[in-house]
Amino acid sequence: MQTTHVPAPADDWLIVIDAQAIFADPQTSQWGSPMWAEVVPRIRDAVEQYGDRVVFTRFVADPAPEGSWAAYYEAWPFAQLPDADPLYALVPELAGFVTDGTPVVTMPTFGKWSGLAEIVGPTAQLTLAGVSTDCCVLSTALAAADAGATVHVASDLCAGSTPQNHTRALAAMELYGPQITIT
Repeated sequence: MQTTHVPAPADDWLIVIDAQAIFADPQTSQWGSPMWAEVVPRIRDAVEQYGDRVVFTRFVADPAPEGSWAAYYEAWPFAQLPDADPLYALVPELAGFVTDGTPVVTMPTFGKWSGLAEIVGPTAQLTLAGVSTDCCVLSTALAAADAGATVHVASDLCAGSTPQNHTRALAAMELYGPQITIT
């Protein structure tokens, strides 16, 4: 898979997807990414570069899951926690960037596009970073592109559930060019 660097346009938004404790450490969470420790310093640098054009997202458990989500939490009962649980907090390396004016989209779904669209607009230019490439990043990217947003997935700012799943998710998203580009 070939990747190219695309400089961020002045109107590009950085979307930091689900940079939370529950995804950060495979030693403390079944969902922790083995790639997270090497990715988070690069995400921090990108957040500093984007300034006030950053949106953070958070995944939280639905307190009363229905449909396929009920079966999902039967498979992953450790994650059926309230929103305020420390596992759902943003990682300390990035939490300090969230101030009163910083948008944070919190949803009980993998994809965050419906919440993001209200902030960035339906045809925004986005650079996606975060975790997990093969779940929440993928789900957000596809929905955003389908709605008309221009999506850049910064491969070196994303962490997958495994390195292999990260690569597979990037390859799947690359199929959606030119609406989605891997940078």
